Amino acid sequence: MKVVINGDTSEVEEGLTVAGLLETLKIAPGRVAVEVNLQIVKKCDYENHALNDMDTVEIVNFVGGG
Repeated sequence: MKVVINGDTSEVEEGLTVAGLLETLKIAPGRVAVEVNLQIVKKCDYENHALNDMDTVEIVNFVGGG
């Protein structure tokens, strides 16, 4: 199936969860926020939130600074 990740269309496996997507992309879940179809997904829901064909996913990295 296809999903749009940060503006780029990607082919991913059917039934992939947010946690699985982050693992596939080698992104540590602790330092990002994830939005699917304009709705923020809580970290506690990453394992259960399955993606659907043509979902739009935004992954935002937290950046520290001062």
